[in-house]
Amino acid sequence: MSVNLVRSITERMHVLEIGRGQAAEPLAAMLARLRGDPEVEYASVDERRFAHQVPNDPLFMQQWYLQNDPSTPAALDAVSAWDTTTGSASVVIADLDTGVRFDHPDLLRASQGGRLLAGYDFISSAAVANDGDGWDADASDPGDWVTSADASAAPFKGCTVTNSSWHGTRTAGLLGALTSNATGIAGITWGTQILPVRVLGKCGGYDSDIQQAMLWAAGIHVSGVPDNPNPARVLNMSFGSSSGACPQSYLDVIQQLTALGVVMVVSAGNEGGPVDTPANCAGVVGVAGLRHAGTKVGFSSLGPEVALSAPAGNCVNTAPGSACLYSILTTTNSGTTVPATNTYTDEYANANLGTSFSAPLVSGIAALMASVNPNLNSCQMTSRLQEGAQPFPQTSAGESPQPPMCHVPSGSSDLQTAECVCTLDGKTCGAGMANARAAVAAALRPIAAISPSTAQGTATLAATGSAAALGHSITSFQWRAISGVTVTPQGANSATASVVLPSCGLATVELTVTDDAGRTDTADVVLSPNGATSTAPTAAGNRTCSAVAPAVQVAVCPATAQVIVGTGTETYTATVANTADSAVTWQVNGITGGNATVGTISSTGVFTPPATLPSSASETITAVSAADATVMASSVVTLATAAAASTGGSHGGGGGFELGSLLLLALILVSRRAAVGIEAVQRPSTSR
Repeated sequence: MSVNLVRSITERMHVLEIGRGQAAEPLAAMLARLRGDPEVEYASVDERRFAHQVPNDPLFMQQWYLQNDPSTPAALDAVSAWDTTTGSASVVIADLDTGVRFDHPDLLRASQGGRLLAGYDFISSAAVANDGDGWDADASDPGDWVTSADASAAPFKGCTVTNSSWHGTRTAGLLGALTSNATGIAGITWGTQILPVRVLGKCGGYDSDIQQAMLWAAGIHVSGVPDNPNPARVLNMSFGSSSGACPQSYLDVIQQLTALGVVMVVSAGNEGGPVDTPANCAGVVGVAGLRHAGTKVGFSSLGPEVALSAPAGNCVNTAPGSACLYSILTTTNSGTTVPATNTYTDEYANANLGTSFSAPLVSGIAALMASVNPNLNSCQMTSRLQEGAQPFPQTSAGESPQPPMCHVPSGSSDLQTAECVCTLDGKTCGAGMANARAAVAAALRPIAAISPSTAQGTATLAATGSAAALGHSITSFQWRAISGVTVTPQGANSATASVVLPSCGLATVELTVTDDAGRTDTADVVLSPNGATSTAPTAAGNRTCSAVAPAVQVAVCPATAQVIVGTGTETYTATVANTADSAVTWQVNGITGGNATVGTISSTGVFTPPATLPSSASETITAVSAADATVMASSVVTLATAAAASTGGSHGGGGGFELGSLLLLALILVSRRAAVGIEAVQRPSTSR
């Protein structure tokens, strides 16, 4: 290795040019050698830096929610994410909404230089569709206004009188307005394709239409409709209603889409109470709404079903005629009924607020993630969205008095319609504030995959299905035991390792895969005497996953034991898997800690039998998981007196023989074996 001085930055800092020589020594090794020199304080690579990608759209600077300004902590920092990716044309986002204005100059059909695919209209009622028919291939939005006359008679009796919302055009603009086209706004994605799917019309839409649209958008065949030639990877669903628990029909559809790796992002609702349906359905990404300051905006619904939160818009200024400072700027149309001039929302009469606009921001982030790592399934996408989420601020900047802490709604009448501070436990506003930069960084991590198999008491653990993000490769594997019974992986630094199964109890082995950028992912496999199990995918790109956390497991050792009453003790161990909480509560015959009648057991698992033999000589020792009290494991202990043990014992009943008896028995056995041997020699052979 040759070292040449290029120039000095200061007296202590120097730019050096290093020659690798013929051996082409790896850069990391050369740096290690330099750093090991006692005369060198530190050494780092002279890397390139690039200008941040900033679009030239004239309204971009008003899109506060895409920036990274410290004064708006809820903002997504899309500008930093764009340095890594602006989205791939191979990724499709389906926007299930009111349809779209294809003629908006900041949207446009793909055939006209835009990114809008043809889509479909799934509104079965001609009256609700407001376009003269039911299902058809035209996903354009004709308007969804409801007049007072409409609201006075079926099918719209009781509906709210309202102008046309152009709701789908608004969400589509956030997902993918044409960017750096010197027109209007920037979309959070620049390259992904947008598939408009019309499910909402006058006075909303019906579950049956929505569910069939979800299936079609994901590429699943729907009878009576041509198959979707552009299956979506992400579904944006900015709608819902407060109707109680998630219906089974939604869960059925969600399960089918999850199996395909489709991510469903749904707005939480605008009532300030419990999360709406379908955002409250397991398997979707429910999104609550934030003020610019990172606190929950008053109208946003909240609860444990929320995955994370994103900007929903808030006005701050309430004086007549003053600007709504933190409106969510996007595309729209000026028509109050039928379409008129294509335009944009603003900070005044046409302010744009609601969790409907939080969801597409998260959908756009998901599309950026899929663009850099298409192997992510929907569960991995959700967990990495949450991984990238930033902690909620625990105060509201500039507010006096400070708003209260948010709480989980106790019921439909428990409304929190004013600003509140999101809790950090994930039970009110989700895992944190959506962040595009951090989510894309999380998506770039590799995917650890494990394919376990067992034979003859040994588990073979294969990580060959692991994979890195696009443009990267896996460089190392590491297997190590992290909890439970002690086991030692063989081939610990190989793609495939082997481990002897424990004879009793559970052992958890962790796989760490590292890519060429030093990014890592981990996955666990649980070993038991009966085999090896893992919830990790068997191969990266395996779309099947479950939104349900792996079940906690508990095992107790020894499985059986005998203890002498009044004198002996037995020490039990409990091993726990699939949870960070390894604590257990010990019971004897269902009694926590036991008692004088059945014996006692300490918090460390030491069982002391009662002083006298109880009516039942067998008792059950149970360990109950502290992480999940419904999960437990048991062992049977047999109690005996000292006298009984001396004549029958726990070691096959031979403990009561005297030495002479043992010798006599041995002589008899030898004599019998000799006789059998002689007889065998004398017996003539027979064919088999």
